Amino acid sequence: MNFRQGIEKITGLDAAAVEAARNYQHALAKPAGSLGTLEEISIQIAGITGKVKNTAEKKMHYLFGADNGVYAEGVAATPQDFTRKLLCHYAAGIGCGINVLCENHQVELRLVDMGVIGGPISGTKNCRLMENGTFNFRIREAIPPDIVEKAIQIGFDCAAQAKQDGCNLLGNGEVGMANTTTAAACIMAALEIKDPELAVGRGAGLTDEAFARKKLVIADGLRLHHPDPKNPADILSKVGGLDIAAMCGLYLGAAYYRIPIVIDGLISIAAALLAVIFCPAARDFMIASHISAEPGYRIASEALKLTPALCLGMRLGEGSGCPVMMGIIDDALAVINRMSTFAEAELETGYRSSLQMH
Repeated sequence: MNFRQGIEKITGLDAAAVEAARNYQHALAKPAGSLGTLEEISIQIAGITGKVKNTAEKKMHYLFGADNGVYAEGVAATPQDFTRKLLCHYAAGIGCGINVLCENHQVELRLVDMGVIGGPISGTKNCRLMENGTFNFRIREAIPPDIVEKAIQIGFDCAAQAKQDGCNLLGNGEVGMANTTTAAACIMAALEIKDPELAVGRGAGLTDEAFARKKLVIADGLRLHHPDPKNPADILSKVGGLDIAAMCGLYLGAAYYRIPIVIDGLISIAAALLAVIFCPAARDFMIASHISAEPGYRIASEALKLTPALCLGMRLGEGSGCPVMMGIIDDALAVINRMSTFAEAELETGYRSSLQMH
């Protein structure tokens, strides 16, 4: 399925299933609304699947690796070859953060190489669209338009494969030095933000000098290319990254195949924002995990009207917030699946008529 054809067929939450799940939550042996976000998650997932009771037995996390040409501008503190080294470590199962968290929460980790410098990496899906990463967007457009289309399609197809393999909960993450720069640029372009002070953060520990340069580079790139805020493919082509493009496609595919998908941090929410510009209904399938310290994250989450459930001070990347949130989602589904109703527990319900129901 071509992603552009697919997004025309995406519909939002099943209203009848949402109402049925909300009514069932109110029937459970607890004050209405007393489990807060756990209740809302189970209701949202009911709207996605069309069923009141659901499981997340088959969890998958796609991690996309890609190098970024804008790294040459001195906008990242970490050596560029760490993109490759880290992806190799993930593939080898050496025990990086995402490996440990996925294993702990029984999440299958799938690695996709979108264009990491140095050639193919064993243990990853080879989807290398640009052998040396993207171009430096301060000088030229980051990605040729036809490559953007292919990158989005790769993400969409990953969701299709996940669906075929029985996945019922998706996560997404990335590795790519300088991708907080591309993510911030995409968010600024999409929301027509002119002042980088509002949306650009330090990323992985930049010095004051490098941080100032990062803001200047993003402002220069946006001024040079004038990406169209209503055209996410144009934004990706001009200032984006191959990882962000693929993640955007994964969100769209998750919506098309009706799989709940968890958002991680800055790069993940930049891709989510672009996916929602492509297809507003895609938002219904997204679950925000944790609050990122990056200012661009706050701006994007507010634009999407999504409230993260967790505040853990996390800033690792890799999609590391996703498996953690998947554990919370398991709890949300356990409540609606296994908690007794007032009737089953033989508890009096008459007192509830005078209470505020939420």
